[in-house]
Amino acid sequence: MAFAGRRDVPEPPDFGILKRLARDQLIYLLEQLPGKKDLFIEADLMSPLDRIANVSILKQHEVDKLYKVESRPALSTSDQFCFLVRPRIKTMRYIADIVNADKMSGRSRKYKIIFSPQKFYACEMVLEEEGVFGDVTCDEWSFYLLPLDEDIISMELPEFFRDYFLEGDHRWINSVARALQLLNSLYGPFGKAYGIGRCAKMSYELWRDLEEESEGDSQGRKPEIGNVFLMDRDTDYVTALCSQMVYEGLVDDTFRIKCGSVDFGPDVTSSDRSIKVLLNAEDKVFSQIRNEHFSSVFGFLSQKSRNLQAQYDRRRGMDIKQMKNFVSQELKGLKQEHRLLSLHIGACESIMKKKTKQDFQEMIKAEHSLLEGFDIRESTSFIEEHIDRQVSPIESLRLMCLLSITENGLIPKDYRSLKTQYLQSYGPEHLLTFHNLKRIGLLTEQSAGETLTAVESKVSKLVTDRAAGKITDAFNSLARRSNFRAISKKLGLIPRVDGEYDLKMPRDMAYVFSGAYIPLSCKIIEQVLERRSWLGLEEIVRLLNGNEFSVSDTTVEDNPAWESQRVILAVFLGGCTFSEIAALRFLGKERGKSHGGGGDVDCCPPEGRGAGRSSGDSRGQGVKPSGGHAWCWRWMTPVKGVLRSGAPGHWQGLSPQGASSSS
Repeated sequence: MAFAGRRDVPEPPDFGILKRLARDQLIYLLEQLPGKKDLFIEADLMSPLDRIANVSILKQHEVDKLYKVESRPALSTSDQFCFLVRPRIKTMRYIADIVNADKMSGRSRKYKIIFSPQKFYACEMVLEEEGVFGDVTCDEWSFYLLPLDEDIISMELPEFFRDYFLEGDHRWINSVARALQLLNSLYGPFGKAYGIGRCAKMSYELWRDLEEESEGDSQGRKPEIGNVFLMDRDTDYVTALCSQMVYEGLVDDTFRIKCGSVDFGPDVTSSDRSIKVLLNAEDKVFSQIRNEHFSSVFGFLSQKSRNLQAQYDRRRGMDIKQMKNFVSQELKGLKQEHRLLSLHIGACESIMKKKTKQDFQEMIKAEHSLLEGFDIRESTSFIEEHIDRQVSPIESLRLMCLLSITENGLIPKDYRSLKTQYLQSYGPEHLLTFHNLKRIGLLTEQSAGETLTAVESKVSKLVTDRAAGKITDAFNSLARRSNFRAISKKLGLIPRVDGEYDLKMPRDMAYVFSGAYIPLSCKIIEQVLERRSWLGLEEIVRLLNGNEFSVSDTTVEDNPAWESQRVILAVFLGGCTFSEIAALRFLGKERGKSHGGGGDVDCCPPEGRGAGRSSGDSRGQGVKPSGGHAWCWRWMTPVKGVLRSGAPGHWQGLSPQGASSSS
């Protein structure tokens, strides 16, 4: 994050340009269908669309009525239907049913499908199979990135995590590459690109191919973003599985932050209605507590309340002229701040009530034991009790996955016991959930005998080198070992402190988890940036299954005049959590101090949003991290600028219903 009042810190890029570009393109596409039209919008595009173009803007461009895709309008007199949708097979069949129904009734209309962010050949094939391809016109709304805050942008692709990491579907990699190309053209060229993970490497290589085809539009421009760091979500599942302790993460866990806003219900507003609140840096109260550990928030809000009261009390004893100035210049701002303060105090109270019911302190204690590798049997017993009491199906799964990853799989006896108890408590339909979690490597059992690595080695001797590489990738995806204990020890992820950890004046990124654990994803980013390469991290890379890269643009790197303009874009492929966003903001602040103020980190997740839940803001998909976004794709997200390709934070996509993770 950039720090106001410091000349040596670069200003953050103006991500508002992305919003204006998306709005202008959408208006252009709507105007290609002149006259009044009804607009059908897919459910998960409604919130992003509201941030880009509200209802009044749509009405100005002759949109008559709005419908959600899923509900067929009872009676519509419009002669033109426009569909704003994701490229999904199910949606194509929905549209085909509408068109064919009109044909059967003899009704003549014009139909336009706008795909976001791109259309796929499979969608056109479905339209052709249904016999309506010639009746519709298709266009693409290249809406790749949504700015959620001054240092967070999200792709808002809730299915990214499930599609790539569970199903092995690579279709969104092109969207990631085009998003990087857009950022490079507007804010680049990037001085150096780092990354780790297969998806990150493929996205980078496709992006470079696109850059070569476009002949480098950004060359010669003064860069606003210095470096970019791409990371696959499966590089670090542990962080996404830990309970969030920063205020923004807990708000996401409790109320679900969607597209940068949250709905506070009557229990928060102390009225009979809900209020939708935009959570960003413009909220003066929220901006000061969003990255704070929850234990510090009540004290801050209490002090803020006293300060506000003191400002109100100033009006006593004012003469008429002073009172006039107070009313015209200060009173409105004080009332707004008072309203926001009241909402956040209400939110804190609701969070406390919910966490108290869930034995939150005991759960945190069990998590810390799993992270440190102590009292594993006691933690397993806690998980069993948690399941038997039916406290929360999602929390029980999350704890089981955390146990599995930190221990490199459950021993068969424990795996069978926990699985049986879970199915008895929550129903046999979760058999598919266990199957999906096992496929993705989140909940596995240890197996005796020959390891996959040995099998892979033997098979590879029988085939060509090229085929051997493919076999290696296949085995990696089938049985990905977490190696968490070894990685944690080598990187010092568990801080050793004498006495209590000071959460009000934290010394490292571990504060986001009460001083018990430094997020692995953020630690990797910190180490690579310090070294300016992967040199010295070879063993860590091996334990993380490789696919790392580091590539420089010499034209940018060799220009010392641009060194002070270092802004780092952290891209989480699969989503990020709000805990990671807070940790990266802390890292950006510390780098600024140690480098004379020249460090800033932005986050960009593919969506998932919600960074915080094993989203994806990406805030996951199948399991979803809560909340946040930066170039963090919302499953989970930052140093200045976080890009999400998923949504920060919830477990989605792995359940039988296949819910998508929203951050």
